[in-house]
Amino acid sequence: MSSQLGASVRKGLMRFAVACLAPTAAFPIAAIAKNAAACTAGTTLRLSAPRVSQGSLLLIEVNSTKPLAKVQGEWGGRSVPLWQEAARERQRKGLLPVDLEKAPGAYQLKITGETAGGDKISCGVMVTVTQGRFATEKLQVEKKFVEPDPEQVKRANEERQKLRDIFDHATLERLWDGNFRIPLDGVTTGSNFGKRRILNGNPGSPHGGMDLPGTTGTPVHAAQKGRVALAEELFFSGNTVVIDHGLGIYTFYGHLSEIDVKAGDAVETGAVVGKVGATGRVTGPHLHWGLTVERARVNPLLLVKLLSSPSSGKPRKVSSAHGTN
Repeated sequence: MSSQLGASVRKGLMRFAVACLAPTAAFPIAAIAKNAAACTAGTTLRLSAPRVSQGSLLLIEVNSTKPLAKVQGEWGGRSVPLWQEAARERQRKGLLPVDLEKAPGAYQLKITGETAGGDKISCGVMVTVTQGRFATEKLQVEKKFVEPDPEQVKRANEERQKLRDIFDHATLERLWDGNFRIPLDGVTTGSNFGKRRILNGNPGSPHGGMDLPGTTGTPVHAAQKGRVALAEELFFSGNTVVIDHGLGIYTFYGHLSEIDVKAGDAVETGAVVGKVGATGRVTGPHLHWGLTVERARVNPLLLVKLLSSPSSGKPRKVSSAHGTN
């Protein structure tokens, strides 16, 4: 089996997690619709930043002078689900994900819907995507992860399709409630997000997740409430758990030493879903934490930041973790 084929398989399989940490402003957010023509009368559209780099995430806020009945968004050919917070019937929020490899350029965000009284509403704004700035690293891994044999290629393709099928399905209801958390206690940031890798001298796919430092056996907690969509051993990511949080949001936990949940389980925020390990393609024990939002691979730390309470403290740096897929 050629290294070129192995690289192709890796690139295809690893399109399921996340990308770069962009300088995204926290709320209060600035209005992006700068003139009355951008929105129908009585409606405003606000974003957490006017532009964003590859692999990042924006928070959307739609406000109306009248109670809203239904609101939906569309951006770059993908739907943008919006939700209502508690009793705020005149407001909707949503997440705008920018995939790790989305082409730079300006894309129109369209918001449409109607009020409880049946009045149509709409907003439109151009969001500029810029090139992400990603470092390159060189890693040595087992040969089978660079040049898989035919049986391993078949397995990798089947697992890639299974993940695609999961991420292509957006649960229409919101399963989470409150702030998202980092899945390891005492850890506030990670490393290697979006890095381009040279594996055993061969160019590899972008690092689709964030590596969180931890020793083997450290409990791994669910980032928020949700339903377990996958809990099994995969070729590249080893023992893996994927949690569906609703509205197209999925968190990914890889390289676990053990799995403590099964597919279909309902989990609460902070529930232990497994333990840190070094299974799959790794250079040492750590947690590979990933995030997809509406099939786009984005940085999970941004989800914690954007959906946290205003009183949350700023993250502090910790030592970097070992590199992986």
